[in-house]
Amino acid sequence: MSRLATLIGLIIAVCIGVAVGSWATVTAGHPPFLTASAHPVLLASASSPVGNLISFQNGFVPVVKKDLPAVVNIASSKIVRPAGGGQNLPFFSDPFFRDFFGNGFSQQFRVPREQREHSLGSGVIIAADGYILTNNHVVDGASDIKVSLYDKRELKGTIVGTDPKTDLAVVRVSATNLPVIAMADSSKLQVGEFCIAIGDPFGVGETVTMGIVSATGRGGLGIEDYEDFIQTDAAINPGNSGGALVNVNGDLIGVNTAIVSGGSGGNQGVGFAIPASMARQVTEQILKHGKVVRGSLGVIIEPVTAELARAFGLTGQPRGALISQVQPDSGASRAGLQRGDIILQLNGEPVIDSRTISLKISTMAPGTNVTLRIFRNGQEKDVTATLGELQTAAGNSGQPAGGNESGGPRLGIGIEPLTPDIASQLHLPANTGGVVVTDVQSGSAAEEAGLRQGDVIQEVNRKPVRNTNDFQQAMRQGGNQPVLLLIQRGSDHVFVVVEPR
Repeated sequence: MSRLATLIGLIIAVCIGVAVGSWATVTAGHPPFLTASAHPVLLASASSPVGNLISFQNGFVPVVKKDLPAVVNIASSKIVRPAGGGQNLPFFSDPFFRDFFGNGFSQQFRVPREQREHSLGSGVIIAADGYILTNNHVVDGASDIKVSLYDKRELKGTIVGTDPKTDLAVVRVSATNLPVIAMADSSKLQVGEFCIAIGDPFGVGETVTMGIVSATGRGGLGIEDYEDFIQTDAAINPGNSGGALVNVNGDLIGVNTAIVSGGSGGNQGVGFAIPASMARQVTEQILKHGKVVRGSLGVIIEPVTAELARAFGLTGQPRGALISQVQPDSGASRAGLQRGDIILQLNGEPVIDSRTISLKISTMAPGTNVTLRIFRNGQEKDVTATLGELQTAAGNSGQPAGGNESGGPRLGIGIEPLTPDIASQLHLPANTGGVVVTDVQSGSAAEEAGLRQGDVIQEVNRKPVRNTNDFQQAMRQGGNQPVLLLIQRGSDHVFVVVEPR
């Protein structure tokens, strides 16, 4: 009876699951995409300062009345195919189950072949003839988009274009004379300014929260490829994505995108919005081309830390962007840029870090000529390069087969020769040179520096490493000083400084 009771319990659980989830079974659809606009789309300009728009008595009522009608709710859905879709659940194959209920009964409990996944978010009307700005993750892969306006109308939305690298998308509905929010120049934003977040958190309805600009230029969060976030303590919660962050004039200063939830899933006073200036650039390209076209210098760069600055002989405050890889047949290679160059200036403006130069290059059109000041072998020189078009390329990574030849003991790593077989396992060309890291000791200097199993060491202190003997000799010559390593990780190269113990 215990076995029967167990099966009956499982059946009840499955019945409940089917009752709740069977509505989600659908046939596949196609994402609704529009081509680029055939006529110019007018994006409203920012408002002039309005003086005493807010007051102690009325608070932010005038701002909210102005902007609330231009913020919409976006409900999207897409088709997902579960792993092993269309198969019976395993326990229904049990002979005891078939004898007790019959073979036909289990067919009612097959895993659905396809299911519909739903998403809720917000959007901002930016043009009166139906153009709406939102987050890419709100509509990513959607087969159906429903836009709910402030006046209770529900309209079908179609995707004009998306830009996953900034997590922005433009959606259009068939409507005219819609209320709009104008985009401000977010580059003039100052920390401490009041700001208001408008959206539809948790799908409860349009909601307004207030806070200040906590910081600008936030990056390195790993949320998007291009990060220049406005940070705010205005409450942002799930469902606010794609909603408006506005100033006291009612102009759009940012598109609410992400939060730091501390594991709770809710607001912790640390929210992030994509700046309106970046959103405007992306929107204009989507409306013109249907996609975003970015310039590319053709290099892989990394931040210049204090350790790297010392290793390359760069005096003063760590600054600039270190080139760890130059792509062949690129603007950088034709201009003569080399691995190990540090870019100090772009068109006469200082390069503070690697992120800022990536952002600036990404806003330039292919074919643009740029002047770079670089630091190479203790000297500065100017170089002119022509930007190409940024292409999306997927990197490879992998883990080597077993084996651990003693090497680099002061760094806390094990190494072995990079054979063609190991190169193949790491998805590297067969002629790749260097030694492969087979082990990184816990708590070692190498672990602290970020080395991983599968990294291929190709240089030690700017000297080529072809085999383990080259590696050991270079390590001996370096003595107890910090070691500058060039490693290949998948398709990327990166410089790493390790301080031996």
